[in-house]
Order: sequence, then structure tokens, then C-alpha cells
Amino acid sequence: MIDRFLVPRGMRTYRLEWLRFDVTAGLAVAAVAIPSAIAYPAIAGLPAEAGLYASILPLVGYALFGPSRKLIVGPDAATMTVLAAALANLPVASPADRVAAAAALALIVGALCILAGRLGLGIMASFLSRPILIGFICGISISILIGQIGRLTGLRIESDGLVLPLLEIVRQAGLIHWPSAVFGAAMFGLLLLLARLHSPIPGPLVVVFVAGLASALFDLEGRGMKVIGSLPNTMPALSLPDITALPIGDLLLGAGAIWLVGVSSGLVAARSFGAKDRFEVDADRELTGLGAGNILSGLFGGFPVTVTDSRTATNISAGGRSQFAGLVAALALTALLLYLNDALRLLPNPALGAILAFAAVSLIDVQGLREIWRVSRMEFAFALISMWGAISLGVLSGVVIAIAGTLLHVLLKEMRPRDALLGRIRGRPGFYKLHRTPNATPLPGLVLFMVQGSILFFNADYVRGRLEHVAKSALPGTTWFVLDASAVAQIDLTAAAMLQQLRADLTEMGLTFAIAELHKEPRDILQRAGFFDPPEAALAFEDLEDAVEATASDRP
Repeated sequence: MIDRFLVPRGMRTYRLEWLRFDVTAGLAVAAVAIPSAIAYPAIAGLPAEAGLYASILPLVGYALFGPSRKLIVGPDAATMTVLAAALANLPVASPADRVAAAAALALIVGALCILAGRLGLGIMASFLSRPILIGFICGISISILIGQIGRLTGLRIESDGLVLPLLEIVRQAGLIHWPSAVFGAAMFGLLLLLARLHSPIPGPLVVVFVAGLASALFDLEGRGMKVIGSLPNTMPALSLPDITALPIGDLLLGAGAIWLVGVSSGLVAARSFGAKDRFEVDADRELTGLGAGNILSGLFGGFPVTVTDSRTATNISAGGRSQFAGLVAALALTALLLYLNDALRLLPNPALGAILAFAAVSLIDVQGLREIWRVSRMEFAFALISMWGAISLGVLSGVVIAIAGTLLHVLLKEMRPRDALLGRIRGRPGFYKLHRTPNATPLPGLVLFMVQGSILFFNADYVRGRLEHVAKSALPGTTWFVLDASAVAQIDLTAAAMLQQLRADLTEMGLTFAIAELHKEPRDILQRAGFFDPPEAALAFEDLEDAVEATASDRP
């Protein structure tokens, strides 16, 4: 019992022979984390040290409370873009205010994660469908690419969206700092080359080293190229951010958007790695680990984090066995901050822009979009709508578009539930769909009709139209109409009223209406709605066989 509370879940049943693998993997994770830790904060207008804090403390929080042995948390490009949009809606006038607001958002996101995990709401993290999430992240990626124009050219770009920033570049072409543009393009080309060559050393790490060395040797700062500047050489003290001047409603809205996008993309990544490396992912428990990581990040001047693809992939490929690898990575990054921060001071901004642009390009899932197009044109359209929302309307509005697209997609799927007429095959038990089984025949004097979906307010009229059409098309001599409700999971009050009216209409047509295989919840709704009350009580059968036997005497 004591071990349960003192030993982190990700390191229980630890074996000593794992130690060398975890140390190696932890150092590899730290090496991969350095470029993104320095570059990603720029997306949200935060100082580079905030990225280091958000790369160190969450590792400790997740190691203590996270369930997985191999997942690594930290800054994520998509989450940072939503964070940038959330900060843009807050009255933050100074860099210190932005840091405090970002930390507050991390605390709220952490609290939301823990609350959702405790309430068993991990399924909410899957609220965005895969096509809509792919489209949204592609839109975010394009927004990140556009956002690097200033770092790569030295221009100050004020416009948002896709077209206006490009037009602004044309208008300010004479002000472009060409050494920055050439240097940034060279670093981006180096990243592409290393990726094509499958370099064993991560490309962003190589760019950080090469760009820092070039800056020191050729005094790039003195030649007008912007650099990230000095970093603090101490860890921040534990503190609560001051949010007294910030509107709570906007904070909660921003945190909700960050939670939805960050946790959704994070759990998609977690499940992907789990499938490849054969470990289970419990969404509710993962939320607790993510919550702990975000809360520690917020308490120590960081920002919201989630599961990261690159760091987790590095940990797995380097042979990491437990969350001790994450603790080693946190220790290595702490040593970098305390003792080697001067080496990072001269890193040119165009190099950061190149790293972020490369990360954005890698997030554009062209193969995923092709697969969606091949499988479902409708879902591809929703992916494009989600992408357009993120690019044209801003990231927070894009989240709303993505949610609305998800709801619309579900609604369109449910508005017209599938249905089928059922019949028998001579000499074989059971019932068969007439349109799929050519040798199945309808029963004389009886219509057996299956509705394959819930009957609710938004599709009740459609279902009624289908039932009436089938009734009017019934063969002469038909006296019974039996609805197979085995696939009807839910019925609401609107549907109950529709079925009562339909029963009366079928009676006028000389048909007796009955329902078979009704589930308990729909039965209770119909019972309370008076569907089974005399004098016109509808008949309900336990299964279709009972319905066929009970109606046999009234049929030809």
C-alpha cells in the first residue's frame, strides 16, 4: 500500500537493468527537446526560458502521476498556436503579463484534465473526429508557417490569415533583411536535407548547434540579425500567477480550447504510439498525468503542454523503459539552463523560424488527407472546413468551427438512419434483409421493418415518412406492421408522439402496428408517453419470432 503512494505509477516494478536504457533515452529526449523548448514559445510571444520551464517541470509531474512508462510530455506546436490565440484575447500588455497568463492557462488546463479524468470523461478528448482533427492541425500548421515570415525576413507582419500577410510582404519587400532571409532559408534547407538523409542526430539539434556556432564566429547579431538574447540561469520559484486583471470568462474559454485541442491531439499521439509499441493507453488515467504536468508547468512559469510526438518517438527508439527517462531528461535540461544558457544566447531568430517552419511542415498530414479523400468525400469536406476555419478565422474560431463540424457530421449521419424490410429464407431460421438476400421472401400479410438507429426529434419526420412509404407499398392482404426496434438505442418524446400518430394512421389503413425487441430505455419513454395505455394500446413483443407467431392467426 505504501509503495502505491510513494512510487510513481510509471516506475513501479522497476528493474535495475533498465537504468542504462533510461539514462541514454533521457539524454536523447533532452537533446531533441532543446530546439522546440527554445523555439516554440515564440509562437505565443513568450520568452525562451518559459519553454525550458515547460519542458522540465511537466516531465516530473507526469513521471509522478502518469500511467504510461514511455510517453513524454512537453510543448507542442498545435497547442502553442491555440495558446497564442487565447493570449491574443486577453489584456496582456507586457511580457510578464503574457507569462503570467500562460501559466494561469496551464493551471486551468491541468485542473480540467484532472477533473475530466476523475469523472471518467476521457472519451471527451476524442470529441474531434480524426478527419476534422487532421484538417484543423493542417490549418494550424499553415498558420505557424505564416507566423514565421517575420522571423525569417526581419519584417513586422501585422496581418492575420493566409493572403493578407503575403500581400504585406509584397508591400514591405524593400525592408526585408536579406541576411536573415538567406540564413533562415539555409537552415530550413539543412533541416530538409537531414530529414531526407534520415540523420541519426535530430535535425533541429544540428541547426541549433550550427546556427549558434555561426552566430558566434561571424557576429551575426552585430550584422543586424536578431538573436534570442540572454536567458536566466536559475529555476523559477514556485508561485501562483497573478490573474486579478484578467477576465475569468476569457481565461476559461481559452483554457477550454487549449484543453480540447491539446488533449485530443495528445491522446491521438498516445494511442498511435501505444498501438505501435504495444502498450495500453487509458484516457482517464492519462488525463490525470497530463493534469499533473500542466499544473507543475503553471506553478513554475511554464505554459500548457501535452504528449509530444518527437520526444516520445525518441524515447521509444532510444530504448526508454520507464518514466525515469523523463526524469533524466528533466535533469539534463535543468543543467543546460543553469550552466550552459550563455551558449544559447546568440542563437539567431531566423534559425528558430526555420525550426518552427520545419515543425509546421511535418504536421501537415498530406497522407492522412489523401486517405480521407479516398475513403469518404464528405469527411474530406469537413476536414477542409476545419482547416479553413483555423487559417481564415483564427485558431479559437477554428476550434469552434471544428466542434461545429463534428456536431454537424454526427447529425448528418443520424438524420437518416438506415432501414430494411425483413423476410425469411425457406428452411433456415432467423430473418434476413430483403435488399441484401435475394432468396429471402416477405411473410404473407406481415411487414417486418427494421430501423437501424435512434429515433429522435431531428429524424422523427424522416423515419415516419419511411414507415408510411413502406406501409403504403405493402402487398394486398397485409394486416400487420411490426417495427423491429432491436437497433433503436434511444427514443425521445418527439419520436414517441410520432409513433402514436403513426399507429393511428396505420389503423385507418387497416394495419395493426406493433413493436418488437424494444430496449428498456426506449420502452420506458414510450410507457410514460402513454403508448401502451388502453384503449388503443400498442403491442410489444420480446422478439421477432414472438411477433410472427402471435400474428399468424390474423394473416392469410
